[in-house]
Amino acid sequence: MNLPRTSTGTILRTTAHILNYYGLHTGAQFATIDGRLDICAAIFRAVTGRTPNCFLTDEDTALLQIQVCEPAMDAIRMLSAVLPTLPPTDPGTGTDDHIEHICHWVTKPVWTGNADDQPPTTPEVIGAILRAAQAADTFTAAPHRNAA
Repeated sequence: MNLPRTSTGTILRTTAHILNYYGLHTGAQFATIDGRLDICAAIFRAVTGRTPNCFLTDEDTALLQIQVCEPAMDAIRMLSAVLPTLPPTDPGTGTDDHIEHICHWVTKPVWTGNADDQPPTTPEVIGAILRAAQAADTFTAAPHRNAA
């Protein structure tokens, strides 16, 4: 059965292609001068087609740009939903912090508690992104409960 492609699913598939091509960045800032991108920056680029200069130099401004981009946040929330842990709560707002959740997952494994655990590899990150894309498409394809 072919599922319809959703905008969130398409964004996540595009994100996987971007990370495969440019590489995954897990250090300071949201991007590097050589083109590698943080996972949230890659999602933002999949939506907008660009990587603003602030992603290289100003984490606060970059974070704000991501947060106000609703399609990017939808994709971030979908990816967060397929991870094996729950998102942390933002103490300032009392809501789930999905950006922190996926950024933390990419850099620091927390699911088994073993000191020897390693962060996921780029192919593992891309696999999770593609699972989130499939989940987005599946949720959209499911008929509404009250549909005739």
